[in-house]
Amino acid sequence: MINIIAAVGKNNELGKDNKLLWHLKGDLKFFKEKTNFQTIIMGRKTFESLPKLLPNRRHVVLSQSDNFPSEVIVYHQIQDLLENEQDGFIIGGGKIYTLLLNYANKLYLTEIDKTYKDADTYFPNFDKNVFEKEILKTCYDEKEDIHYKHVLYKRR
Repeated sequence: MINIIAAVGKNNELGKDNKLLWHLKGDLKFFKEKTNFQTIIMGRKTFESLPKLLPNRRHVVLSQSDNFPSEVIVYHQIQDLLENEQDGFIIGGGKIYTLLLNYANKLYLTEIDKTYKDADTYFPNFDKNVFEKEILKTCYDEKEDIHYKHVLYKRR
């Protein structure tokens, strides 16, 4: 089952200059809990934004490039990826979310109650009527002074 995991601002903001717009410890913990011992699927830019290979995860990249460590599985065509990867979490970036959104059964979204005007990357708009919405947890980050919630959208 293909899932998506992302943190988004009020206007679906994802990031700027290949970086997140926030640093929420609770969201990083949520990401780790969901993706630990799973396959994570991403584009080249998202891979390059990682500090290192994430432990306990199988890294899959959709890219035209082959310039990746040997531990990384690379697909150049979306069809090849879909034929070979039936399970995993799509972790970004914006273009990959757009390409694979229609193939995802579940969306784990951290919905951040803040607008970021300087974002340059966005999560795609999607028809929320196609999904059943479940709020998993409501959170507040004191350091960043941000309210957010972990939401699961399950395809109907």
